[in-house]
Amino acid sequence: MTTYPYLVPPTSFDPLLPSVDLSISFAQNYLQQMKSSDSAPVVNDNFLERRRAQIAKKMLESLRSVSAKSWNRTEDLLSQVLVQHGIDTDLIDPWQISGGIHQVYKLAIEAYAQQLPPYSIVTKVSPVLGQVRKQVTAIDPRVIGFVAMQYHYTGVQLMELLPDGEQEMFANYVKILDDHLYMPLQRAYSAAGKQPAGSVALQSVRVLMPMMTKIAERIVDRVNQLYPSYRCYSGLLNTPHMRTSSIRDVEMFQVYMWVCLLEGNLHALETELFPLCVMIYPKLNVNWGLVSKMTHLLRKEIGACLSPEQAQYCEPFYEILRRMFSAELFPNAD
Repeated sequence: MTTYPYLVPPTSFDPLLPSVDLSISFAQNYLQQMKSSDSAPVVNDNFLERRRAQIAKKMLESLRSVSAKSWNRTEDLLSQVLVQHGIDTDLIDPWQISGGIHQVYKLAIEAYAQQLPPYSIVTKVSPVLGQVRKQVTAIDPRVIGFVAMQYHYTGVQLMELLPDGEQEMFANYVKILDDHLYMPLQRAYSAAGKQPAGSVALQSVRVLMPMMTKIAERIVDRVNQLYPSYRCYSGLLNTPHMRTSSIRDVEMFQVYMWVCLLEGNLHALETELFPLCVMIYPKLNVNWGLVSKMTHLLRKEIGACLSPEQAQYCEPFYEILRRMFSAELFPNAD
């Protein structure tokens, strides 16, 4: 009888159970971070407005066909993997996914056309994508990998419709959508809301939260130094596009670990993050030695950021993360 990861009971710790709602402070930090990416100088407002309106019209008209192509691309990449991992493909409803894609990308395209800053869509798309994650992971957490990849490929193909000078700008909107699908942000908010204010777990996440991107950037830069010529499915690891994707992945690992810290168990790691990586990374030609190095560096970074009491609480969680992706389980990683 097959035991599916999402049916396995969580591995419990005996952490301190404290809490305050992190959703406000996390949202503030997220908005502040996105503001910094919206600093391009404004040149000839009327021209930009007309140009963006034309581009947005083209993107909206292409959204249905682009979504269909993204489905095909995702299915080509992952269809065999879904079967290998015993995932019921009937759980994946293409019409439901396409409806969600149309809803959030329409918001992103309209904001882009109106020259609104990327962070302006956060409050609109966060509830939608949070609900998408909740619905998908309630059935089988591993399916979120397929869904998130289709959303991502939709954004990539929409960017290909844009002139070179506009692609980087629209990429900021796509990043927001990617972040909310790849990362269990709503789950982190919920777990934080159940913690008392003096919780070591909550205080640890409060310390780590504003450092998330800097931690990810340092880890990615170090991995690039160690693997200077490494090429995965989408290209060389040290290209700008791959650096952005790598930073997002390290941020994703961090958010999953926040959930573990706040929930006081390893359920998010065991049933979602680890199975997703095992399912998707080999198809993307991501080397396990590279992932192992990343988790080792993450453990060191976290320990250096926290107080002794906080580090003592968090260490067992990050040590298990490191071991789950180590040569003990992937002996031929390099």
